Amino acid sequence: MPIIEVTNLRKRYGDRVAVRDVSFEVAEGEIFGLLGPNGAGKTTTVECVAGLRIPDSGAVSVLGFDPRRDAAELRQLVGVQLQESRLPDRIRVGEALDLYSSFYRRPADWTELLDELGLAEQRNTAYKKLSGGQRQRLSIALALVGSPRVAILDELTTGLDPQARRDTWQLIERVRERGVTIVLVTHFMEEAERLCDRLAVIDSGGVVAVDSPAGLVARVDPEQRLRFRPSVPLDDALLTGLAEVTSVRSSGGQTVVTGRGDLLQAVTSVLARHRIVAADLRIEQPSLDDAFVELTGHRLDR
Repeated sequence: MPIIEVTNLRKRYGDRVAVRDVSFEVAEGEIFGLLGPNGAGKTTTVECVAGLRIPDSGAVSVLGFDPRRDAAELRQLVGVQLQESRLPDRIRVGEALDLYSSFYRRPADWTELLDELGLAEQRNTAYKKLSGGQRQRLSIALALVGSPRVAILDELTTGLDPQARRDTWQLIERVRERGVTIVLVTHFMEEAERLCDRLAVIDSGGVVAVDSPAGLVARVDPEQRLRFRPSVPLDDALLTGLAEVTSVRSSGGQTVVTGRGDLLQAVTSVLARHRIVAADLRIEQPSLDDAFVELTGHRLDR
């Protein structure tokens, strides 16, 4: 049975429909991503799942509970890190965790969370003195301090430098290893591809597709491209006769071979037989970004 079920969720703000007939399911133990541009309806959707916002229509079930009817019970089972969240400047890391742990019936040992999330040395540091990465680690700790079964993480790595982003990804993977089901809101392709077991692609308030990252990519034309510089002038006819090759184009000393199947093996075997070295060889295949364009008709806003 799915741990989260969202069915035909709708939410309107005045004349603007923020979420239109959104439906998806989340299995226990997975990292499920909501991928889409800013303003697509991702945050509104997860706020309805967490019980922080009331939908106009549709149904939501989390761990068998209705977020509207069973809000008090669900708060004990779901940890939330919101896109816009801030603590008082003077509150210390340890004070914040001690305060939040008092809200739960069975809180985690927050001193262990400090160690696990690399914040032990910041225990007595004021919030305003934390770096961006340290604040995100604290956000994760606050979302986990209630020992939740589900954690909702909204745009967790926005504003972080590349190294801090990757460090945060490792933390998220460790959170899943604790047995926590994660709903991750993101507009970063690399983040979605790295972390998520499955994704709901959301655009203009609606779900365009739900699949694994690899499954979404597979929906794109599976053609591959090999781009290289042959060590000697190359007769295109050597490659055009291969079953895997659909086209060969040479220009400015560079050759681009397009095809399908085991294209790399087929092309490199021919080149090796003719003692031709493929310098600067690159393999270009469809990406999650390509899949998003195929599904929505536009690129994801950065």
